[in-house]
Amino acid sequence: MTTASTPAPVSGVVDATDSTTVASAAKKSRAGRGRRRPTSPRQKSSITLTVIMVVMFLYVLLPLVWLVINSTKTNGGLFTSFGLWFADDFALWDNIKQLFSYQNSVYPRWLANTVLYAGVGGIGATILATFGGYGLAKYNFPGRRAAFAIVIGAMTVPMTALAVPTFLMFSQLGLTNTVWAVLIPALASPFGLYLMYVYSQDSVPDSLLEAARLDGAGELRTFLTVSLRLLAPGFVTVLLFAVVATWNNYFLPLIMLTDPKLYPLTVGLNQWNSQSGSSGTSEPVYNLVLVGSLVAIIPLVIVFLSLQRFWQSGLAAGAVKQ
Repeated sequence: MTTASTPAPVSGVVDATDSTTVASAAKKSRAGRGRRRPTSPRQKSSITLTVIMVVMFLYVLLPLVWLVINSTKTNGGLFTSFGLWFADDFALWDNIKQLFSYQNSVYPRWLANTVLYAGVGGIGATILATFGGYGLAKYNFPGRRAAFAIVIGAMTVPMTALAVPTFLMFSQLGLTNTVWAVLIPALASPFGLYLMYVYSQDSVPDSLLEAARLDGAGELRTFLTVSLRLLAPGFVTVLLFAVVATWNNYFLPLIMLTDPKLYPLTVGLNQWNSQSGSSGTSEPVYNLVLVGSLVAIIPLVIVFLSLQRFWQSGLAAGAVKQ
């Protein structure tokens, strides 16, 4: 009697196949975990912006750090030590004392001149810009568009391009080598006028002006008691721009003034720097130039920090449309 042979069990083959499948799946899983997801365009843009921000931060910060460090060095220490680290002798206070006594204490005179030019010129330019910007924004009159076009055109002209024509005109009037030669040009601020124009449009509702007129308030009273309070952030912002522009002005005082007693800090410190670099018998005063530059920026820092809450909101004028 013949019996049918039963096939041998294939469990070994199945087990081998399962092991191979499991091993392959585990390998793919490990490969999937090891493979990074592709970087999205938004992430790439964020990384690029971060790098640019860091570069710009260093670009702004490094000169200030260099100035602070080198203001603590003597004239000889500037050339015998590393530029971004302190020298062995800390001479900051000695440099400041020498700064305010050098050449018959001319530096305090230059500092006072700069405060006068920047203070009077900045306040005057801000007042004129506020009146002009408010008038262009809130009143309709013949020639309004032409006046606005002139303001926009004036913003595109560099102030240095107008320095020589201004000098020729002032020389005919006999105003050169006087404080008026610096103060009068500082009163013109086309950018400030444009900024106040934009801020007046966004911050002063026409309905509020109509309500004031219905209550019997005149235009000047409405401006001083209602509009000016709403324009305070923009006013401070324009004031800061005007003060900084006049404080840092160099070319106009250079060609307008010949009396050292009328110099602002920019022209006076540059004169000391040129004196130090000349081959004459004058003593180099690079340390005084550096510490004088450090002292010159302290008032601006104080003004910016004290008026921070105003100019931050003023810079955002027009950024959000309602």
